Amino acid sequence: MFGLAACEKREQAAGGEGPAERAGQHIDQAAAKAGQELNKLADKAGQGMQQAGEKLQNKAQEAQQQEPQKQ
Repeated sequence: MFGLAACEKREQAAGGEGPAERAGQHIDQAAAKAGQELNKLADKAGQGMQQAGEKLQNKAQEAQQQEPQKQ
């Protein structure tokens, strides 16, 4: 028990963070940045899909208008 308490006090005196905690913070930051980049890519993909859908809809309307009227 005493050994763990002594390590804890040394870490607090040295700045409060050990190497594992600093590594964990770096991992958290990298994961957050990766998540932001994925969101940006998803937004761009969504915009591209929306534009493609609009083009498809416009082409379908054009084809329908060019089709001879059947009665």
